[in-house]
Amino acid sequence: MSQAPADAAARRAAKPLVCYQVEQLPPSNLELYQRAREGMKQVSELTLPPRDGRCFEVPAGSFFRIVSVDGPQVGDLNLWNAHDLSERFFSGKTRQLHATHVSTGDRLWSSLPGLRPLATITHDTLDWYGWDDDGGGVHDVIGTRCDPYTNFMLKGVDYHHCCHSNLTRALADATGMPPGEAELHVHDVMNVFMCTGFTRDTHQYFMKASPVRPGDFIEFFAEIDLLGALSTCPGGDCGSSHSDDSTPCYPLRVEIFEPVTGALQGWTSPARSGYSGTHGL
Repeated sequence: MSQAPADAAARRAAKPLVCYQVEQLPPSNLELYQRAREGMKQVSELTLPPRDGRCFEVPAGSFFRIVSVDGPQVGDLNLWNAHDLSERFFSGKTRQLHATHVSTGDRLWSSLPGLRPLATITHDTLDWYGWDDDGGGVHDVIGTRCDPYTNFMLKGVDYHHCCHSNLTRALADATGMPPGEAELHVHDVMNVFMCTGFTRDTHQYFMKASPVRPGDFIEFFAEIDLLGALSTCPGGDCGSSHSDDSTPCYPLRVEIFEPVTGALQGWTSPARSGYSGTHGL
């Protein structure tokens, strides 16, 4: 380790500054969405088997829920613009604009150059959890997704039901793309129901048993036409092991709802970023 300089204490004492002031974000319309939830009706649902993935479509102006049905299970969520897969969920910018873990009122932002809300979280039955004594929280946007490449590097075996592979198969099935092409569109996820944080001593990413139970759900409002993909993680509740066929795993259900006619009067999908795109050239 390098020798600390004489002014090390003063350098460490620099005041932290939140990178982005959320007060400057465009309004979230959460009050409108909460009113629109009243009287909404379910129009479709999809049940995902354990250790697998499925795609689903959500029209702009609709709501969708991810629901725990049989036991504690976490899911890995990808979102795309249904008409342009190059515009997709941007976990890093979502983390910077909100926090490491998201809940009611937070938005899932799209990749550059679009940078607009793809979805807004409108209800979360696990919002009571907050932060535990280990510094853990629920619904993180810091984990990347379990994948067969890292699994092979660490364990030396092929395992085909990592979330990356589940999402790849789901997207290939939904679009007709070859798996190798679909894989390029799979991206860092929102870890739905997953309880995670960073250890206080080594600052390593940790997981612990999710507090989710059957009947819990997280609900989103689709800001644009969305194509979603969800994987039922092979880690189950992620409280014991990961990426294997021995951990207890359970289905998840996606439910899609329509608000009553006129409930969103005056609402429009957010536009892409207004930046000129010239980059000073």
